[in-house]
Amino acid sequence: MASPRTGRPSASLADRGERVSAARADVEARGETFYQGASGIHLAAFPPKERWDDWVELDSRSWPERKEHHYLLVPTTCFNCESACGLLAYVDRDDLHVRKFEGNPEHPGSRGRNCAKGPATINQVTDPDRILYPLQRVGERGEGKWERVSWDTALDTIAARLRKAIIEDRQNEIMVHIGRPGEDGYTERVLASWGVDGHNSHTNICSSGGRTGYQFWMGIDRPSPDHANAKVIYLISSHLEAGHYFNPHAQRIIEARANGAKVIVLDTRLSNTATHADYWLSPHPGSEAAINLAVARHLITTGRYNRDFVRRWWNWSEYLQTCCPELPQTFEAFEAELARIYDEFTFDYAATESGIDAATLAEIAEVVANAGTRLSSHSWRAAAAGHMGSWQVSRTRFLT
Repeated sequence: MASPRTGRPSASLADRGERVSAARADVEARGETFYQGASGIHLAAFPPKERWDDWVELDSRSWPERKEHHYLLVPTTCFNCESACGLLAYVDRDDLHVRKFEGNPEHPGSRGRNCAKGPATINQVTDPDRILYPLQRVGERGEGKWERVSWDTALDTIAARLRKAIIEDRQNEIMVHIGRPGEDGYTERVLASWGVDGHNSHTNICSSGGRTGYQFWMGIDRPSPDHANAKVIYLISSHLEAGHYFNPHAQRIIEARANGAKVIVLDTRLSNTATHADYWLSPHPGSEAAINLAVARHLITTGRYNRDFVRRWWNWSEYLQTCCPELPQTFEAFEAELARIYDEFTFDYAATESGIDAATLAEIAEVVANAGTRLSSHSWRAAAAGHMGSWQVSRTRFLT
């Protein structure tokens, strides 16, 4: 049968698969890495890393002339959100200009599967308004008048003003603003060493409430749950898997769902992730913590929390010494006290707070309990922003 487009005999899928498989064998026979693509006939998705020093592509705009472009493929990082997915910068070997960005298959998080913002990084590199050197204001504030200065001048001027303020005990007059921090707290530690509490960023109005609960409890503000191996995935609010954020998490949630994992989403709106959920609950804003407490109470009363984990990692001994010195200082006494503390957080209590029927909450709690240690969960943004005590939403997740 001839192809209607070319007039040539069309190959069957099996024939094409054999040819591509042979090509794969040739690649591997040369000792090069074959990166499996999404195609059912095993098309390679990325250049083999052994040829990243001199990767050759044909210029599509020069067809039918076979004009070659030689690239140096340099691993780098996308920072159009805080996922920090891996990229390969295609650097022209003739003039050393970056021509495009593609995914990096060697990156352990994103594995080369980038969203559209990754390749779009080239727009930032080539933007005519990109600031390439320090500028100092020479007119009145707001006039838009600037002059170019050296890096030494810029750094010395800023350092002198910071030093003067610190020596004169005026640390509260210092503010450092960063558009999107991604250094996991290093800036805050430096400022704290100067006695400065003036770090401001995008995070303050985006996800600080969600991060705070994590930071207080575990010392880091962005955990990475093992979604890929989860039996149940419990997601709260406008979390990392919705919209633009955390492609690596989204990949692994899809893998888990393909392996039969159940997805529970608590979100007042029907988010992108909620549309794929097995259970979508739309609670009153700010009531998510009450639901978490009810689920935790169910785990306690049915004895299905991970006792070994709690015994090893919780500060139960310190809690008893500080809050209950009259009780036996044993783990069993702590468990009894834990059950007493959580006793008030019934499904009826959570139903009153959240507007979700108690029977539905009980069903969700049972699904969570049946996951055992194969539960992954995360909370972000909406549930942890815009209302008092919102950081408690992240904190109340930890027993679950």
